[in-house]
Amino acid sequence: MITIKKVVSKRDLSAFIAFPATLFQNDPNWITPLSLERREHLSARNPAAQHVKWQAWLAEREGKVVGRIIAQIDSLHRRRYGDDTGHFGMIDAIDDPQVFSALFSAAEEWLRSNGARNITGPFSLNVNQESGLLTEGFNTPPSALMLHGKPWYADRVMQQGYRKGIDLLAYSMRLSTLHFNSSLRKLMDHARDKVTIRPLNRKKFAEEMQLLREIFNSGWQDNWGFVPFTEYEFAAMGDQLKLLVPDDLICIAEMAGNPIAFIVGLPNINEAIADLNGSLLPFGWAKLLWRLKVRGVRSARVPLMGVIKAHQFSRLGPVVALLMIEALRDALMRRRIESVEMSWILESNAGMRGILERIGADPYKRYRLFEKRL
Repeated sequence: MITIKKVVSKRDLSAFIAFPATLFQNDPNWITPLSLERREHLSARNPAAQHVKWQAWLAEREGKVVGRIIAQIDSLHRRRYGDDTGHFGMIDAIDDPQVFSALFSAAEEWLRSNGARNITGPFSLNVNQESGLLTEGFNTPPSALMLHGKPWYADRVMQQGYRKGIDLLAYSMRLSTLHFNSSLRKLMDHARDKVTIRPLNRKKFAEEMQLLREIFNSGWQDNWGFVPFTEYEFAAMGDQLKLLVPDDLICIAEMAGNPIAFIVGLPNINEAIADLNGSLLPFGWAKLLWRLKVRGVRSARVPLMGVIKAHQFSRLGPVVALLMIEALRDALMRRRIESVEMSWILESNAGMRGILERIGADPYKRYRLFEKRL
């Protein structure tokens, strides 16, 4: 007998947050997220809460949690794609078709009651946060702000009538073997007369964040499922970046003094919290700060990168991307960072995929987004 329980209390939310650590306890590649961060994420303090409403459920059998799911309505997504859209996310469950069926039945009933007929996911909570279901790359830990999963998830989701929407790729690069061949180097050297790469100006931090937001929203606006970042969301993200990311790990490309692209390198927080079991008490804070600020980490992730739309399909656009990757590589290596993940990249983004593979990057993880018409 499976019981579906709506998450309504603090105790329910605690069980919702804690369940994956139980499910993945024997998986050597699982990294338990910080409980404090997950509570913030699922609270009104999440900047996305201004336009996303959600409901979560737990699946229980004989009093034991065996699965979880969340369903969301995003008003910004509806404004762009229609009032019948809705989403699911944070799906984790034991390998039991009945558990998946019960969870999705609850989520879809709630989505229907909110007028949704076209469902996409998983997102937690929207497309600009953790996205996709891992389908390849289970043998390595997830990078910062990326998801892990179980091999049976995709099949169980498709059994509920969902089909593939699009895949997202994560590329891994060893910085010491990253190479720009002679033809790429020639293009890059020629572009240096027109394009300059500069670090973030911390004295104008708020202005810089909104500048990056404008570039991102311009460059990504035609991508699958795009939802624009709000000013508030990007400002809140900036508050986090200010604490975690040195100025030279945010590179901005300019042409004739006008910003046209940017890239952000985020030290891999997951590497620093891997053995904290989701808790900063009693000494987790000290360990985390020491590992990030003193010892340093050996890996990083590029979670944000954008080129304004006007240059995306020009001959200059790919070269600008190469110049930013080169500048970020040098800054990362100065901090003894050895590898970087670039994620996520849409599988349909042939231009960016081609650039990464030409310089030695490897597509080592794949995440799938699903869709369904109710």
